[in-house]
Amino acid sequence: MNDRLPYLRDKANHLPLEPGVYLMKDSSDTIIYVGKAKALKNRVTSYFHANSQHNAKTLKLVDNIRDFEFIVTPSELDALVLECSLIKLHQPKYNILLKDDKGYNYIKISHGEFPRITYSLNTTDKNADYIGPFTSGFSVKQAVEEANTIFMLPTCKRKFPRDFNKERPCLNRHIKRCMGVCEGSLSSEEYKKIISEAIQYLESGSKSSVEELTAQMEQAAENLEFEKAARLRDRIAAITRLTAQQKILDYKQDYDIVGMAVNVGLASFAVIKYRAGRLIDKQNFFIGEEYDEGEMRRDFLLNYYSQCGDVPKEIYVDEEFPDMELLTELIRGQANHAVKFVVPHRGDGMAQVLLAKKNAGEYLALRVGRTAKEISALEDLKNLLGLEKVPNIIESYDISNFGESGMVGGMIVYRNGRPFKPGYRKFTIKTVEGQNDYACMQEVLRRRIKRFRDGDEGFSPLPDLILLDGGHGHISAVSEVFAELGVDIPLFGLVKDSKHRTRAIAKEGGELEIKSNRSLFALLTNIQDEVHRFSISFQRVKHKQQTYALELTQVRGIGEAKARALLKEFKTKQNMKQASVEELQKTAKISAEKAKELHDFIQERF
Repeated sequence: MNDRLPYLRDKANHLPLEPGVYLMKDSSDTIIYVGKAKALKNRVTSYFHANSQHNAKTLKLVDNIRDFEFIVTPSELDALVLECSLIKLHQPKYNILLKDDKGYNYIKISHGEFPRITYSLNTTDKNADYIGPFTSGFSVKQAVEEANTIFMLPTCKRKFPRDFNKERPCLNRHIKRCMGVCEGSLSSEEYKKIISEAIQYLESGSKSSVEELTAQMEQAAENLEFEKAARLRDRIAAITRLTAQQKILDYKQDYDIVGMAVNVGLASFAVIKYRAGRLIDKQNFFIGEEYDEGEMRRDFLLNYYSQCGDVPKEIYVDEEFPDMELLTELIRGQANHAVKFVVPHRGDGMAQVLLAKKNAGEYLALRVGRTAKEISALEDLKNLLGLEKVPNIIESYDISNFGESGMVGGMIVYRNGRPFKPGYRKFTIKTVEGQNDYACMQEVLRRRIKRFRDGDEGFSPLPDLILLDGGHGHISAVSEVFAELGVDIPLFGLVKDSKHRTRAIAKEGGELEIKSNRSLFALLTNIQDEVHRFSISFQRVKHKQQTYALELTQVRGIGEAKARALLKEFKTKQNMKQASVEELQKTAKISAEKAKELHDFIQERF
């Protein structure tokens, strides 16, 4: 708890209701956060309210604030410009600081009789030449792949001329992706000439290469060199085909696609850049701890495009964000040309935004040890159910019984899209008589909430989402309990089809289909199968215990209570069979004579 909060609250209450920038400082007087406000007093006081529902990142920030300064500006746009400038100057700890996954990248051309063109992160090999450096690893890898494909250069691990005719040509030769150097039919001089053409292609680009190759092809045809003309024709076709494949949105020229992914309380962004209708680069940024998604999107775009020297006229984003018009005006002024943010809702633009989100998810998956499918499934679940945040903690419940006896409940926990078995809990139904799944579910959830409120750490924290194995009846029954206890946790049901397979999500007033989303369908199916497995396994154990207990009551002097005490102590038949007469006597609280009779019965029957 920050002991400076009373001072900070009082100071914030004296701020003007004017636009401006505020600078939060820590105990060493270092600026740790810079923010913009439309009304300084309203924005800054919100940090220090006693009952503020801050996210984890903001709580850490507030805990480290010892003082703050502020600067009043003539307008909100001026405040945005100043905020951007101060973030660049001070690099505050709690602002988004853009650090992507890039180093310098090079195109490597090895020396020797048969050089290779490859991608490299350094220039340490003295037996090679390099083109670069480039900041975009994506574009370098793409260029190398294009050059090797177009000029049919070998990409295998064979060494030439050492490995001429030692093995059969590989698949690339058969599908005409390689000229077949391994066959030994090409001299080093001829090969090096092709390498020179490939290097020229890499240095001059596809457009000029096509123009030059077309001129060479026409000249070869005039000279009646038809074989050479055919090779050049195929090379032109390959270049044209590859560049055409890059044109995803043909009607656009220069534009960026920005997507965000959130998981495990962390966030990342991906920026995919198209120039002249062609994908030229992809950048990934790890943001760290998540906070309000709109503010994260706004902060990232402000920082990225205020530092970017190449701003396109259109920037596609996955969602709207605060200060969208102000940010557009700021970036337009810096770029000296028209700029607009676009939030597509259908068509090719929407497909491209989803591609950027997928890239952000893949990158975040590497950082947090989760697959992109798991991340996207949780995000899709949030969107489908209309939740305020990604449900990182999900609990699911199922009731299992054997007729009217042995009724039990199972609770499983999924954290970040995976089972969290230390959080699993078993419930023996105590208050319900007869077969009543709704009443059993009510008892289980009532006991679960009570255990949490009693301070039982085994039932902490409360989940972000609860999924019941059942439909509308189960939701209505548990909703009554939640209303009674004042609990506000999103509650839905998992509905099965006639073949006991997950079919849909039940909600108050209807159902939500999930089969069209494969990753989400897989997640929910796994949850429903797991909670069913867990609860029915517990029910079978209870049924066996009841059967053992009934057998034990055949011994004179052993009633149901003593039978239950024996099962509770020894757990299994095997343990009970290994128990001594004295241990049985002590547990059942019976005489030595009866304990001996019980021991003999167990040895004979168990």
